[in-house]
Amino acid sequence: MSLTRRTLLAAVPGALAAPALHAQETPFPNRPVTLIAGGTAGGPTDVISRLVAEGMAKDLGQPVVIENIAGTVFSAGRTNQARPDGYTILNTNIGFAASATMYRRLPYSVTESFEPLGLVSEAAMTIVSRPGFPAGDIASYLSVMKREGDKLNLAHSGVGSSSHLCAMLLQQAAGTLATTVAYRGSAPITTELMAGRVDIFCDQVTNTLPYIRDKRFPAYAVTSDTRVPGLESLPTMAEAGKPEATMTTWHGLFAPVGVPEPVLDRLSAALRAALREERLRTRFAELITAPASQDRATRDFHRRYHAEEVARWRPVIQAAGTYAD
Repeated sequence: MSLTRRTLLAAVPGALAAPALHAQETPFPNRPVTLIAGGTAGGPTDVISRLVAEGMAKDLGQPVVIENIAGTVFSAGRTNQARPDGYTILNTNIGFAASATMYRRLPYSVTESFEPLGLVSEAAMTIVSRPGFPAGDIASYLSVMKREGDKLNLAHSGVGSSSHLCAMLLQQAAGTLATTVAYRGSAPITTELMAGRVDIFCDQVTNTLPYIRDKRFPAYAVTSDTRVPGLESLPTMAEAGKPEATMTTWHGLFAPVGVPEPVLDRLSAALRAALREERLRTRFAELITAPASQDRATRDFHRRYHAEEVARWRPVIQAAGTYAD
């Protein structure tokens, strides 16, 4: 009887350990991954997220399900609270880096609570104006801004948005402060701009290109390092002598801190596989958005770039004195 009990007790730990060992050896992922898109359904972040999710799902062998959460703080907060197992990741944009300074009381650290997985995309911003604005090129545009100052209405699509950040750089480049007017998104600004109720605006080329091509409002420059395909006549801000106004609105993937290293590497590899997909690259080209190169869609590059972006926007925001809280 005693031997039987000892044999039974000895067998129990092994029986209990076997499922745990099997669970540890199960390759990631073995169920769907949730990709939180930090933006509204149908917006640029949502569209980019769905294209990336499609390619990542093919590489991972599991569905990648989109969850839309509007607002940088809300989407990042949801990701930060997720279990750090790799099954919840975030696609967010340049506003995430800026939020480290723009929000002075965050429930997480922008630089320490997340693991960068790789850049996804980059798009130029365009400097535009209402029809009839008294400027023929970017130099005269900045001169009018300098002369008119707060008599001009400078629109942006919400505090912390890429257009808001671009507006800060534009005012610094002109050496003046315009009267900034916030809207909910780019669409209403476009309407107001064409009606002449807004004077100047800075928005990503994805949104402005159709209107520029149709000559519904004039454009003067782009903020990227190089000229934009389809808008080759527009100089860069660096070519206009204002390199400090160079920026792109980028997207990148993040995971909550604490995800195991092999899982982070697997997710990053799946991102790079997605960015090689012809369907994604074709659709990105239609959006005038560049997919991140393979070397920029890595954890190491993204970690450095994210830290640089947080540091870059801190003095810009502090000089403007504009905070979201």
